[in-house]
Amino acid sequence: MGKLIWLMGPSGSGKDSLLTALRQQEHAHLLVAHRYITRAANAGNENHVALSEQEFFTRAGHNLLALSWHANGFYYGVGVEIDLWLNGGFDVVVNGSRAHLPQAQARYGTALLPVCLQVSPTILRQRLQARGRESEPEIAARLERAARYAPFGCHTLNNDGSLHQSVDSLLTLMGRKEPRHVCL
Repeated sequence: MGKLIWLMGPSGSGKDSLLTALRQQEHAHLLVAHRYITRAANAGNENHVALSEQEFFTRAGHNLLALSWHANGFYYGVGVEIDLWLNGGFDVVVNGSRAHLPQAQARYGTALLPVCLQVSPTILRQRLQARGRESEPEIAARLERAARYAPFGCHTLNNDGSLHQSVDSLLTLMGRKEPRHVCL
């Protein structure tokens, strides 16, 4: 059985960029799952499957979602296809919810690898301002929420540096890449 990598982090921490970079590389037995979300396909930067609320609840009602949750006025889900992929020996990376980590832990137990992206407040503020989706009060609220939340039992990955460094660090954490050692 593969591992389910539950990637978490505050809005603006770089989850979507990291997942996009993983999708662009070729990794044997590593898949990035799309989330099903009740928001427009062109909303935000996430490569997701847009569903109406009716479609979402139909899928949920027929047990077609492995995990689902409600946050920020939208419904989010991950399809049961991830169970097939995990049972086939693939590692699967999911853009997970920090608040719903216990739900993922309950379902996947030791097959779950929770990873929390950490970004310094200065970098996070710069990223949120650069994307231009939130007002200054909304950015301040996101920064406050990010500072308050620290999931227990989560592997941390600093995403202040380059995207390449973060991808390498994530692959190392997953056991897919040997850590680089600097020789002096």
